[in-house]
Amino acid sequence: MIYLKWGWRIVFWTVVVAFLHYTLPQHDIVRITDTYEKRVNPGENALFWSNANTGENVAATERDVFFIQTFRANEKPMIYRNEDTGWGWPPYFKFNTSNLQALAADFTSRRTDETAQWVAIRHYGWRNEFLSIYPNAVALWEVEGPDTRIIPWFNIILLTALGALWWAIRVRWRRFWAKRREPDTDEWAEGRL
Repeated sequence: MIYLKWGWRIVFWTVVVAFLHYTLPQHDIVRITDTYEKRVNPGENALFWSNANTGENVAATERDVFFIQTFRANEKPMIYRNEDTGWGWPPYFKFNTSNLQALAADFTSRRTDETAQWVAIRHYGWRNEFLSIYPNAVALWEVEGPDTRIIPWFNIILLTALGALWWAIRVRWRRFWAKRREPDTDEWAEGRL
C-alpha cells in the first residue's frame, strides 16, 4: 500500500515538473544561420503545436509555420518554430510572428564571419527530433557574446510563489485533519464533545 501511495506521488510530481518545464520561458544564446517557412500538418504530435485558430483557417489541416535555424556556442544545431500563441495556452499572448521572423532574418550570421551576431532567444517547449517537436520562439534580442548569462527572474518568482502556495495549502490541510482525528483533551474532560 505504501508503494502505491509513493508511486502516485512520484507520477503526480513528475507531471507537474514536466508541465512547468515545458510551459515556463527558457533562454538560449545562439547564432542564427537561417530562417524559412514550411507547410506542416501537425498530426499525432499536434499537442505540441500552437492552436490553428490564431489568425488562420481553422478547418485547414496544413498550415505555414516559420522556423529559425540556429547554432549554440558548442556548435550544436537548434531549430525553433515561430508561431503565434494567441489567447490560448501557454499564455504568452504572442501575435508578432512575422515581426519576430523579420528580426531573426536580420540577425543571421555565419560561423566564418568575424563579427558573428549572438542573440538570446526566449522560448517555451522542447526539441525532440524523433517526434518532430520544436520549441516555440517568443522573443529574441542581441547579446554581446555566447557566454552571456540571463537570470530567469520570472521563473524564480513564479516557482517561489507556487512553492509558498503549495506549502500553505499543505499546512492547512494537515491542521484540518489533525483536529478531526485528535480532539482537544480539554474538550473531552469538560464533556463538550
